[in-house]
Amino acid sequence: MPPRLSLRQLGRSIQQTPAPITRTTASLTRCFSSQGLSLSQPPRSWTPTPFVTETVGGSWHTYDIFSRLMKERIICLNGQVDDTLSASIVAQLLFLEADNPAKPIHLYINSPGGSVTAGLAIYDTMTYISAPVSTICVGQAASMGSLLLAGGHPGKRYCLPHSSIMVHQPSGGYFGQASDIAIHAKEILRVRTQLNQIYQRHLTGKQQLSLDEIEKIMERDYFMGAKEALDLGVIDEILDRRVQKDSGEESKPPTA
Repeated sequence: MPPRLSLRQLGRSIQQTPAPITRTTASLTRCFSSQGLSLSQPPRSWTPTPFVTETVGGSWHTYDIFSRLMKERIICLNGQVDDTLSASIVAQLLFLEADNPAKPIHLYINSPGGSVTAGLAIYDTMTYISAPVSTICVGQAASMGSLLLAGGHPGKRYCLPHSSIMVHQPSGGYFGQASDIAIHAKEILRVRTQLNQIYQRHLTGKQQLSLDEIEKIMERDYFMGAKEALDLGVIDEILDRRVQKDSGEESKPPTA
């Protein structure tokens, strides 16, 4: 008959039990990002979400703050661009277009970049829908974030005065046999050319840059402040302070 343990002894034995060891398998990663996730960073879902309550038609309605902003056609793109975030942004864009295909949508960006495929899904949706999408950088728009910023509707790409913008070429890694590595290296080069062509299409600076000039800029991490981003043509205007028009309407871009 096994000996009986007291509660204190049982708790001590549980604490001393080693955690199981898990193994991870390396796989292909297609990134277009300025930084990676660290163990010290909380997951994106940890972000505190305030709730707002308002009276509509004599009854109370409570929304999380992002849903309330979406009623004003405002979408917030915060954090790493991954498949989960991309699916959410794409769904919001499609919903707002269905609601009113002629009314502008305002996309606020604060992102260090992320997955190429996830980011291009957002970009293609922005350019596909009929509703014009204005982009506003708050904080930073690095890597894929800068491509989404530049991909906004012509004349409606903004940033705040102390925003930081960074562009660079895509990066990735793959473990496998030599022939597979060569295949994926060729794919990364194809993606790099594709991204450079997108930048060339949207950069509306003081001079039109050739594809070779853009490739040279993208060769390494290239950081810009608001003024330099304006000169290069990543944005169209630097927003300093919101002003009220004489008619009582707010200036572009609106908020809730």
